[in-house]
Amino acid sequence: MKLHNATVLITGANRGIGLAFAREALARGARKVYAGARQPQSVTLAGVQPIALDVNNPEQVAAAARLANDVTLVINNAGIATLGSFVAEGSIEAARAQMETNFFGPLRVSLAFAPVLASHGGGAILNVLSIASWINSPLLAVYGASKSAAWALTNGLRNDLRAQGTQVLGLHMGFVDTDLTHGIEMPKSTPEEIVRRALDALEAGADEVLADEFTRQVKRGLSAEPGVYLRDPRA
Repeated sequence: MKLHNATVLITGANRGIGLAFAREALARGARKVYAGARQPQSVTLAGVQPIALDVNNPEQVAAAARLANDVTLVINNAGIATLGSFVAEGSIEAARAQMETNFFGPLRVSLAFAPVLASHGGGAILNVLSIASWINSPLLAVYGASKSAAWALTNGLRNDLRAQGTQVLGLHMGFVDTDLTHGIEMPKSTPEEIVRRALDALEAGADEVLADEFTRQVKRGLSAEPGVYLRDPRA
């Protein structure tokens, strides 16, 4: 999947990683970039087409697919995160909210745009995931569960859409310096670094990209004995 002359839809494109994706897509020669946001007036990047898109709103998702019927690349970036463990007060409500945006949101968008991609030869879907797909800590326990579900969704969609020629890429990464991680004192990548590596992998035809060294270490640790997911991440 090449960005040159592509038509790109990005959810959550008004800030952070989504904004970095929009900038890099334009820099790589995308023909058109639809910048989805719940409040399209918050999209201020020149050269993109703002579009009202709340991934939790089925009517808006359907309307976006009708409007952006020339899309060849969907980037499912929109996501939310709240801190807290599974045993913290309000964890069930937090789980419902994060699953709605981080799992059902990409599922809604992918289902709506799969026929659009098929009509243009297959195209691609890029899902923004996390190392939290694989390891879980009390800091981001419920968020991690939502990203584990999104990883399973990504792997399933890859098989579901293989016959129509759609590339499905899962982007895994550690902490990135965005509003989402404000207040978390951990080493962080820049959004620009992550996006460049993600789009390099997309253009190379990859199914998965591990966008920083910490993520690569964690992936290797999944098959260790004991597996990295069995360890206390605070140790």
